[in-house]
Amino acid sequence: MPVQSETLLAADAHCEHFMLAANDWVPNNARLPVLLWRGAIDPEGRDCGSRFEALFAQNGWPPQWRDGVFDYHHFHSTAHEALGVASGEAELIIGGPRGRVISVRAGDALILPAGTGHCLLTSGRRFQVIGAYPPDQQWDIRRSALDDEELRAMQALPFPDSDPVGGDDGPLTRLWR
Repeated sequence: MPVQSETLLAADAHCEHFMLAANDWVPNNARLPVLLWRGAIDPEGRDCGSRFEALFAQNGWPPQWRDGVFDYHHFHSTAHEALGVASGEAELIIGGPRGRVISVRAGDALILPAGTGHCLLTSGRRFQVIGAYPPDQQWDIRRSALDDEELRAMQALPFPDSDPVGGDDGPLTRLWR
């Protein structure tokens, strides 16, 4: 069961959120905002990747991989996604071609609702993220538009029970309804 994550979440962490309209072939998500946690984990000290894995797992989002972000536009239609920046820094394009460029660095996290386009624009050598998903959701990689049935299925994905960063009382639980 997800719990509050005071011990792993940095004291000065703060969450921004923004909506994205459909963009070319990328549907984004008309109902759910992207959440961008700045300084979710203090990047100093113990391995930031292990701390993100523990934070996500503690809050009910099992971590599934460590790697970078693909350098081509894509989205997931079958799962919501949490990305914790374990090391380095990067510029990402969120929302598909002509999307929003954001800078992230070690300790930041992104929660992307299903359909949200993302692509690596630039990064330092050590850029690595931890990927996590809600239980019972299996991610796909989409590089083309969804048909009507696929879009309906994406929009019907269940809401997660908790915020992968903020826990039971995190912003996701208030904003994703």
